[in-house]
Amino acid sequence: MKVISIRALRLLPLTLTLPVLIVAGCMTVHPSAPATYQQVVPLLENNCVHCHGQQRLPSMPPLTDTAALATLIGPGKLIVPGHPDSSRLLRVVTLADDQAGSMPPTGHAISPREIELLRAWIESGAPLPAENIALTPRGAPPRSR
Repeated sequence: MKVISIRALRLLPLTLTLPVLIVAGCMTVHPSAPATYQQVVPLLENNCVHCHGQQRLPSMPPLTDTAALATLIGPGKLIVPGHPDSSRLLRVVTLADDQAGSMPPTGHAISPREIELLRAWIESGAPLPAENIALTPRGAPPRSR
C-alpha cells in the first residue's frame, strides 16, 4: 500500500485545477457577431407583425414596413441603436412571460437565440435597408398558437 504525504494532498487541488485554468486562458471570447436586418425579419414577421402590422390598434407601435420601423429607431425610442439594454423592444421581449407588458403575448416567448439575434442587431446600430420593404405576418398569430 502506497502512502501519500500530507504535502502531496495539499497540492492535489492545484494539480487538478491548473490544466483547466491553462485551457481556459487560451480560449478567446468572441462578442456576438453583428446581425443584419435580413436576419431579424423572420423574428419580426413570426412574432410581432401579426399584432403590430396593418391590423394593429392605433396605440400600438407600427411594424408594417421598414419606413414605419425607422420611425421607432433613435435615441429615446423603441429601438436605441447601439444600446440594446436601453431599447424598450428588447426589454419587453425579455420580460417574464407572466409579467405585464411581455411580448409576444403570454405563452409565446421568443427563444433565447432570437433574443440574442435581436440584441446583436440593435448593438450593431439596428441597420435597415435603404428601400422600403413591407413586413408580412408569417405563421399562426401568436394568440392562436
